[in-house]
Amino acid sequence: MPELRKDPVTGRWVIISTDRARRPSDFVREKVQIRGSGFCPFCYNNESKTPPEIMAYRPDGSARNTPGWTLRVVPNKFPALRIEGQLNRQGEGLYDKMEGIGAHEVIIETPDHSKTLATLLRPQIEDVLWAFRDRVVDLKKDRRFKYILIFKNHGDAAGASLEHTHSQLIALPIVPKRVHEELDGAMEYFRYKDRCIFCDMIQQELETGVRLLAQSETFIAIAPFASCFPFEVWILPRAHQSAFEESMKPEFERFALILKDMLMRLDQVLELPAYNFVIHTSPLPNSSNDYYHWHMEIMPRLTKVAGFEWGTSFYINPTPPEEAARFLREAAVQANVAS
Repeated sequence: MPELRKDPVTGRWVIISTDRARRPSDFVREKVQIRGSGFCPFCYNNESKTPPEIMAYRPDGSARNTPGWTLRVVPNKFPALRIEGQLNRQGEGLYDKMEGIGAHEVIIETPDHSKTLATLLRPQIEDVLWAFRDRVVDLKKDRRFKYILIFKNHGDAAGASLEHTHSQLIALPIVPKRVHEELDGAMEYFRYKDRCIFCDMIQQELETGVRLLAQSETFIAIAPFASCFPFEVWILPRAHQSAFEESMKPEFERFALILKDMLMRLDQVLELPAYNFVIHTSPLPNSSNDYYHWHMEIMPRLTKVAGFEWGTSFYINPTPPEEAARFLREAAVQANVAS
């Protein structure tokens, strides 16, 4: 019989369709294949085809906006929000509006067009995570910004307009409603129990093991109890930490390891799926607290959001997270994740 499951943090309900449980092979999808043909503005020697770089890792000390980089951050050429100007908050009767102020940046993860984030070496993935942190630390100095979202669209079905592997960052002058839901749920739980709900979730998943995918000294990967999407994966630090940018070198080394592991397992089980990931962290400027817990959510694009979902905000997940966890635990990762 289908189940209704309630997300313990946001209170959002999802439908787990156990009667029509779907295995990895049951999903119709297009594999993400890196073709490498045609012009790509993110490749070596095309640095002039992007806006001037904000930051780059250049081991050889090469000049800005030239080859020699291993990772590069540039403004989005078609930004959702623009950094210049003032917010100018105002009302128009009962309506509120402000100028579209923010930051929209692209993190080009490698100069190698043939690579994906999953196939980068572990130290290269660690560099990507450091770039995320470096940009958050810099942007949080701007008092106009209240929230910074780091996300990745991988594959056409996930909304990627360029196949060269990259992530994005958007700094916002408001806290998004979805994040508010998590914050409010976590704060309510903390007021009642004086504990972080994410820490309690981690402890329960470690004890039961049915949705546990992987664990290390510092990180855990799970299939969340009320997964909105089939084969959804969350990665969380095991020790309480409210802000992603407060992570230090040992954490990023281990985060890179478990992230590579999870992406490779998804690639193997789901045959190179499109996916999105987001990093949810505490809002600015005071991001340190006892009630919220930063985490990454990875969502393979295997199903379509249609009328029922848009009309109700209910998601139908045709693969119980316990089954998804079993498939991902059993996945034999071929490459050397530790490399």
